Amino acid sequence: MNSSGNVPGIQDCSTAPRAIWRYADQHYESGAEPELMGIVNVTPDSFSDGGRLGDVESAVAHALGLERDGAGFLDVGGESTRPGAVPVPFEEERRRVIPVIAALARQTSLAISVDTTKAEIARLAIEAGAAIVNDISGLTFDPRMLAVCRDAGAGVICMHIQGTPQTMQTDPRYDDVVGEIVEYFERRLEALDAAGIPPERVVLDPGIGFGKTAEHNVAILSNVARFRALGRPVLIGHSRKRFLSRLLGRAAEERTAATIGVSIALAGQSTDILRVHDVAANRDALAAWRAIRGA
Repeated sequence: MNSSGNVPGIQDCSTAPRAIWRYADQHYESGAEPELMGIVNVTPDSFSDGGRLGDVESAVAHALGLERDGAGFLDVGGESTRPGAVPVPFEEERRRVIPVIAALARQTSLAISVDTTKAEIARLAIEAGAAIVNDISGLTFDPRMLAVCRDAGAGVICMHIQGTPQTMQTDPRYDDVVGEIVEYFERRLEALDAAGIPPERVVLDPGIGFGKTAEHNVAILSNVARFRALGRPVLIGHSRKRFLSRLLGRAAEERTAATIGVSIALAGQSTDILRVHDVAANRDALAAWRAIRGA
């Protein structure tokens, strides 16, 4: 540790450069600790909580509970992207997602994100009240997605994935996982800007578990500063991911403590947004971390 009590190589979040993310007519400015994005899965086959939110009422109630627990964003998704997941037909994804977003938009002032790779789902979600598009493909799977996000002024979460959900975990390989993702983000930011989506509307997500081994994930999670150096907020979605079982030997329902441990490590690296299932537990852990750190 150096004279200020910080670990060398880990950026002190209190002095980290602030980043602004604009979406629709709103904006987010990074602060002294991560903002939490609450996960609202309206799928029967999600890897950790599939089938729990099978109707609009239960999904909305869950989302509003996440808001009470301290979420700053709500991310609604109707297609599982776990390894090997089968793509969901458009009409089924529309049926799952759009009514939930429409009902939520009437009951919360939080920014709503739609987790989809389909441009038409994104367009309908924005019409229903979503302000952000969270696309695991970095807006590459559907060529119409760029125009939808551009024309709506939507915020964009640009994620890195190697392959597709059907192939991504078959045999993921990198010579330098962090360096290659940094280069990917550089290319995507240029492409998005050229398509009319300026960097100020983009958040970067290195895609934990999306075409990465446990070792790749650990390398990514310990090098957040490399991604933040691109000048954009960084979002990490590590909650209950399978690599935690690889590290700890725990089942999916027993990964909450490990998720929180990673959240604290990410907070110490100035990570901007954490996408999590257990908002209350992560919020309490971050509050305790902030109190000890401030003292």
